[in-house]
Amino acid sequence: MKSISPEELTRNPFQMIGKDWLLLTAKKGDKVNTMTASWGGVGIMWGKPVAFIFIRPTRYTKEFVDAGNKLSISVLDDSHRKTLSYFGTVSGRNEDKIAKSGLKLEENDGVPYFADADIAFICEKLYSQPMDAKYMTAGWIDEKWYPSKDYHTMYVVEIEKAMIK
Repeated sequence: MKSISPEELTRNPFQMIGKDWLLLTAKKGDKVNTMTASWGGVGIMWGKPVAFIFIRPTRYTKEFVDAGNKLSISVLDDSHRKTLSYFGTVSGRNEDKIAKSGLKLEENDGVPYFADADIAFICEKLYSQPMDAKYMTAGWIDEKWYPSKDYHTMYVVEIEKAMIK
């Protein structure tokens, strides 16, 4: 993969996040876990290129993200849709889903990412905050997306390195 500055990206973020989906990957000790995500965003905050990611408390990957300061975000093309769906429905608590996926895991400065990705971001956590229904100004959000009251934690992560195929 070739390193570029985040500002050089030409992919539409709405397509990349909402349609192509992402893999959020983090390391805890000598273990790595990943999950599929289709919510998030990119932008500038605190003078840095950042991504906004959201993880429910029940997700095993959250333990990995919370355990360290670094994570990766990988964007894979549509040929990996079945694998992305698998990563979103099977827990790493129950099986080694990365090994079963056939995707190639690599590391950049100790941060795991997928070499199969079209784009990979190496990120550092800057901020995290659990979401709370009292701040949802549109009531339908809580009703539609949180019937179990399992509110996401929002993370703001600095994109330290962007890599493309």
